[in-house]
Amino acid sequence: MSVDVHQHLWTSTFVDALRARTKPPYLDGWTLILDGEPPYEVDPADHERRDTTGLELALVSLSSPLGIEFLPPEECWPLIDAHHDGGLSLGEPFGVWAATCHSEPDPDRLAGDLDRGLAGLQIPATAIPDDRLLDVLTARDLPLLVHPGPALAPAGRPSWWPALVPYVQQMHASWHYFHAVVRPRHPRLRVCFALLAGLAPLHSERLIARGGGGRGLVDRDFFVETSSYGPRAIDAIVRELGIDVVVNGSDAPYATAPDPGLGAAAAHAIRTVNPARLLEGDAHRQQTRRETP
Repeated sequence: MSVDVHQHLWTSTFVDALRARTKPPYLDGWTLILDGEPPYEVDPADHERRDTTGLELALVSLSSPLGIEFLPPEECWPLIDAHHDGGLSLGEPFGVWAATCHSEPDPDRLAGDLDRGLAGLQIPATAIPDDRLLDVLTARDLPLLVHPGPALAPAGRPSWWPALVPYVQQMHASWHYFHAVVRPRHPRLRVCFALLAGLAPLHSERLIARGGGGRGLVDRDFFVETSSYGPRAIDAIVRELGIDVVVNGSDAPYATAPDPGLGAAAAHAIRTVNPARLLEGDAHRQQTRRETP
């Protein structure tokens, strides 16, 4: 099964929900209005093109940089419901990451959403994960996706600034927070960090020098996703963590899935084997054991 774990398609249901708002975040036609940022002209073609060539599963996630998950519940939930409903209406080969409200976490509502057949939960890297939400995931043996959250581009900075500076910093911080704080409390949780966790794993030498543990301690249930990186970064991550925790993601329609440049066996692992282990967890491990001669 070839999988892309990271796509952003805005369905008509979600677009309508954004247009129904009169304060940020909202859409005025196809102009996106966010707090503290200049208006952004969305290209509708980006969300009409749905190229899933060669994919058996493409997982659609909420655009966390919009800040939706941090809105008050009465504003947050209509947008999240629209994301879920629109994503589920796409049909095969699409699946959907759940989103949830972080201003007032509601574990029961998350449980109900996941039970509709959603793939797992996505949270912004800027959110402090609520243990009750993570318990809901663990009880269902479903994974977590950590994605960059809201980020401002200060005046005078180029348009690429958020993607190259705050997004990377957020993912770097999240990677270390989950290792130091979340993992001891949730030993069975599977987590996927977008954009190779901001390359945080490559700082292991500095971590060791500062008393943060030893080299070679790899958590096989902490995955990293490839979006916006290419062969050099992927190769470096594989050298640090091994091939088994790297999964394919594109960030479509804003980018395309990279060619890992590591040969056919590595590409198969990144696009097929590893995403299956991320998404299916114990079920995949049991099936693998049954198929091993």
